[in-house]
Amino acid sequence: MTKIAIVYFSSFKGNTESLAHAVKRGAESVPDTEVALIHTKDVDKHWQTLHDADAIIFGTPTYIGSVAAKFKEFIERLAGEVWLKRLWMNKISGGFTVSAGRSGDKLACLQQLVTFASQMGMIWVPMRITGGNYSSQGSEQDLNRMAGYLGVMAQANIDEPAELAPPASDIATAELHGNHIANVARQFRHGRQALPAVYDEYANQTPDGSGSPLSLADLMA
Repeated sequence: MTKIAIVYFSSFKGNTESLAHAVKRGAESVPDTEVALIHTKDVDKHWQTLHDADAIIFGTPTYIGSVAAKFKEFIERLAGEVWLKRLWMNKISGGFTVSAGRSGDKLACLQQLVTFASQMGMIWVPMRITGGNYSSQGSEQDLNRMAGYLGVMAQANIDEPAELAPPASDIATAELHGNHIANVARQFRHGRQALPAVYDEYANQTPDGSGSPLSLADLMA
């Protein structure tokens, strides 16, 4: 089985959570794929799931042009054992975000997610389709209507409930991206097994048990 973990933060109206479920459905549509959905508030129950995953997909709303503070808090917990020992090196990664604004500086948020993944030695997967709604023949019903390429850029009207926002086109875009990342993870997993690199002997060695990764302070003590 290819193992996918989706770790996300969502609050307010649950727009990011709607996208997380869509990404999960897309990933699960790939044969022999197991998907875990993990809210950042529950991450302490799922560290081993994250360590064992072939791919980790990050999701956060764009708040004030950046990732949400609670999501950044999760990322900073990686800046010890996971970062220093390269525990997640060559895991496949990807991301999604949502804001009320058409832009909302979502690009800045996705760029931060790419940086976080790169700090951990992960391999980032972009969108597999071109942007929609590019011309007078386009519409709000197009997939990738926000024309994001680093990851899913969704938009949710601030005065609508999560059942309506993000709209169906953004939800379908998230499903497509989940499917794409799961396919890449499956291909990479089998390729890596067939053609291992020398560093695979020590890469992705996971700690025993499911406890929180050691911090940098713990490692230097």
